[in-house]
Amino acid sequence: MNETALFKLSYGLYIISATHEGKDAGCVVNTLHQVTATPIQVSVAVNKNNFTQQIIEKSGMFNATVLTQDVSMDMIKRFGFQSSKDHDKFDGISYERDARGIPYVNEHVAALLSCNVVQKLDIGTHMLFIGEVVDAQILSDEEVMTYAYYHKVKNGTTPKNASSYQANSEKKGWRCSICGYIYEGETLPEDYICPVCGAPASVFEEI
Repeated sequence: MNETALFKLSYGLYIISATHEGKDAGCVVNTLHQVTATPIQVSVAVNKNNFTQQIIEKSGMFNATVLTQDVSMDMIKRFGFQSSKDHDKFDGISYERDARGIPYVNEHVAALLSCNVVQKLDIGTHMLFIGEVVDAQILSDEEVMTYAYYHKVKNGTTPKNASSYQANSEKKGWRCSICGYIYEGETLPEDYICPVCGAPASVFEEI
């Protein structure tokens, strides 16, 4: 089976945020989809290992922002390759809060959806949440970023917790055990730093 066939599916890229008892959380996903029109409902799959998933379960609500093509890779790294359990991902960046107090990034995002969880389904590695949209806003007219654009133009990689993560066994080199970035080459420099997550050479695994 050629699993890269799944790369032909069309995805966007989003930041899912939640808050509970004063603790904010957020992560990057490509699994947000509208599933019904009346009422307006969306689905999103979030890895059970993500702290954001735990916060959504506890609070019963979340919001989603649609990322645009000019969002920085630093923003992707911030929300996609570190945990909200250990880092305040909203510290030092521009953000606002929706009517329920959930934070959201307000730059290089095209739209905001605020949702109440109405159903959830355990699907193994991920929890699938169905959210009823209680508020929606257009935040900019910038071009939205597709998952294909993220890979082809921004040379982005996929974190291990992502639904679409695939281990690539064909490339020869070294793989970052934190974010999955692959360095191609027989020898990894001792002072090498992962260009995606900033991890040192010591966390790379030979492949």
